[in-house]
Amino acid sequence: MTKLLFLIALLPIAAFASVDASKTLDLTTHWSGYTALILFVVAYIFVMVEEFTHFRKSKPVILVAGLIWGLIGWVYASNGLPHAAEVAVRHNILEYSELFLFLLVAMTYIEALRERQVFEALKVWVANKGFTLRQLFWMTGFLAFFISPIVDNLTTSLIMGAVVLAVGGTNVRFISIAFVNIVVAANAGGAFSPFGDITTLMVWQKGIVEFSQFFSLFVPSLINFLVPAAIMHFAIKNGTAQTHEGDVVIKDGGLLIMLLFMLTIATAVSFHSFLHLPPAMGMMTGLSYLMIVSFIIRKREKRNCTNPDECFDIFKKVANAEWDTLLFFFGVILGVGGLGFMGYLALTSEAIYGGSLGITTTQANILIGVLSSIVDNIPVMFAVLTMNPDMSLGQWLLVTLTAGVGGSLLSVGSAAGVALMGQSKGLYTFSSHLKWMPVIALGYAASVATHLWINKSLFDVPI
Repeated sequence: MTKLLFLIALLPIAAFASVDASKTLDLTTHWSGYTALILFVVAYIFVMVEEFTHFRKSKPVILVAGLIWGLIGWVYASNGLPHAAEVAVRHNILEYSELFLFLLVAMTYIEALRERQVFEALKVWVANKGFTLRQLFWMTGFLAFFISPIVDNLTTSLIMGAVVLAVGGTNVRFISIAFVNIVVAANAGGAFSPFGDITTLMVWQKGIVEFSQFFSLFVPSLINFLVPAAIMHFAIKNGTAQTHEGDVVIKDGGLLIMLLFMLTIATAVSFHSFLHLPPAMGMMTGLSYLMIVSFIIRKREKRNCTNPDECFDIFKKVANAEWDTLLFFFGVILGVGGLGFMGYLALTSEAIYGGSLGITTTQANILIGVLSSIVDNIPVMFAVLTMNPDMSLGQWLLVTLTAGVGGSLLSVGSAAGVALMGQSKGLYTFSSHLKWMPVIALGYAASVATHLWINKSLFDVPI
């Protein structure tokens, strides 16, 4: 009996052994595939409860990514295909490396601007203008919407959140509503620019949507922000904001670094659009601008620095990048890539985009946005890019929009929301955001409808 059970367990392996070595194996019904799925789900449960456990999200996903590819490597080696998995994982690592280098440069610039007190000066300027609470609500919302396409939605939300905390005082209701508005505005602003969100960056780097084509989403993104903001406006009592911040002077080189950041973005766009080189190459070139200027700033400051370690040091800015986020992306891309190599993304693509669920492509892309409010939009968008369904430009812009703004439906659906929950120290919570989900959903629906209307020429077939 024991021998019989052993032979039954070996049947899938025996079936794979007969497969041509030039083909990949379908592991979707194999024990290794089921194991990989379970591991990935467990890892993502840890990611979703990071707020409560304080267990950094990069740790479980990196471990699981390694285990998934270990399973793949073992099964493929057992079936006489030792190099197939190697080729696949190298491809995933290449995809990650381009994203990693791009984000590392952007994060280094952000850290340099933060250290030069550029963001602090902006915060104090807004706080000391004497705006009423309603004016401040709109001011921080519009600033979040227009800064996030350049800086990114996470950094933008933290800057605007600091402003709200500085002037909101003990007004818990105002702080909570203003934080919801900032999350929605930052995510909406990040949806119409390749630099505003990781999802848009991935779509741009993949070459599916050109740089200028993202701006077709400007009006839908603006609608996504304005509809809930207009409703929340009436929930704020029009009191006067507190103004107690002292003046902040931008440190030497701060404005120059800001200009170099703009030049770096222009370099990345030019490399990609005109030279057909990866945007990461342009960003690394831009990093050299910052490194050269940092050398000059450091030489100047050494004359007045009593402690050389306190002088401006570009390598400290690299060290201060958000490494947990960067490593999280590694785990996500390699983990999702492994599941895709096993065959699960092909099944998912057939179910969502192939008609198995009985929904249209438009409905599928709207569903992707709702899903991104529950599961982080990065693995969702990477999965869509890996599936690479045959869609028109209008549909690709639609899924870019929904994946970007869908995370606003829940506070845990975007990095901006999670970051502000930590920054607010209990003043902005999952439940306080959930109260406004109906009006956020109204903005979500309005933005989708706006895109389908004003960009209908970008759709090859009737929607």
